[in-house]
Amino acid sequence: MGSIRMRTSIPGQKARELLKRKEQFVAQGPFNTVLSFAAKGEGALLTDVDGNTFIDFAGAIGTLNVGHCPPSVTQALKQQLDNYIHTCFNVMMYEPYVQLAEELARITPGDFAKKTFLANSGAEAVENAVKIARKHTGRKGIISFDRGYHGRTLLTMSLTSKVKPYKYQFGPFAPETYRLGYPYYYRKPNGMSDEQLDQHLLEQLEHFFLAEAPADEIAAILLEPVQGEGGFIVPSKTFMQGLKQICEQHGILFIADEIQTGFARTGSMFAMEQFGVEPDLITLSKSLGAGIPISAVVGKSEIMDAPNVGEIGGTFAGSPLGCVAALEVIKLIERDGLIERSQAIGRIMDERFKTWQSKYPQVGDVRGLGAMRALELVKDPQSKQPNREAAAQVVQTAQQKGVILLSAGLHSNVLRLLPPLVITDSQLIEGLDVMEQTLDVALT
Repeated sequence: MGSIRMRTSIPGQKARELLKRKEQFVAQGPFNTVLSFAAKGEGALLTDVDGNTFIDFAGAIGTLNVGHCPPSVTQALKQQLDNYIHTCFNVMMYEPYVQLAEELARITPGDFAKKTFLANSGAEAVENAVKIARKHTGRKGIISFDRGYHGRTLLTMSLTSKVKPYKYQFGPFAPETYRLGYPYYYRKPNGMSDEQLDQHLLEQLEHFFLAEAPADEIAAILLEPVQGEGGFIVPSKTFMQGLKQICEQHGILFIADEIQTGFARTGSMFAMEQFGVEPDLITLSKSLGAGIPISAVVGKSEIMDAPNVGEIGGTFAGSPLGCVAALEVIKLIERDGLIERSQAIGRIMDERFKTWQSKYPQVGDVRGLGAMRALELVKDPQSKQPNREAAAQVVQTAQQKGVILLSAGLHSNVLRLLPPLVITDSQLIEGLDVMEQTLDVALT
């Protein structure tokens, strides 16, 4: 017997009743992939209010690398609840904040002295990284990249690339933000090699300094090592190292947004380790807290100390519950070998995806690092026209069969997988079998 248990269609009766209440009282803005409501989560499985058990290939959009309700995390949270829930670090400090800062300095890339600022969400981490970079450099300009996603606040929305649904009619946007091209090897111009594309994009950055904004007015370059919402686009070491070299040449800070790629997701603790580049600042969130809201900016001590006392902070920033959860997450990753497990999951997914690529002409590209994998659906391999409809059909059909999937990409034609790293081989294979069944329906 497998892990999936489907007792009703989706949504079931209890879920339909809750949907009516949601439609009456909840704003329509937040999207919902699964038209049901959770009752229990454990490891890589989610059970809804109607008793349907799903294999979770979404992991709360990459938030649950250590799985749903890991026992050591829930135990640490219960113990913390008995001590104190919140004091506000700006009022009375608490040791877990300092402990977490020590641990993040230890595990993040870079052989230099580091300091940490803790916040609540990924977007808040990015906002504060920008503030710190501007304060340290005395410059205002921030460069991000096509297809990049950094959040939904005014500044992070300004740095995000996709217009709908993230930016449409929400302007005007924050000034002194710029966007440049990022390697997308599957869609490079005909006749151009990957190496030539890298070189072209790096040259475009130097051209930007002449045509748009001088280098000495740019505080930082911000990027995702593997673009998440953009479709799991992976650049080369050549591009990443060339970008860092340009930053160093012009005194520009290099900010790695590892909010989705961090904490063993890509087969290393952080994706930047695989590119041989040490960022000046790194932003973290999502799987850091195993579902408890917490985020961080970690970076070189002299940069992190640029803001004066009181210039960065927040009432709930680095909450005690978030800190103790994060400390247990780090222990779990190291104790249970989840970096190696991520690599193994990635090998299984990659092998299966390449089989599908041979079987279905509409599977145009397969890509990713570690257990952060995607396949891009197209209408035909020659035109590479995005096949958004097929991707949506796969997501919806898989849901009815008990597998939770997400789409991504500017055209929403990419299927992205972010399963918890505690998923068993049998659960992984069962979920991939369901995916193949849905691809058979959508693509044949």
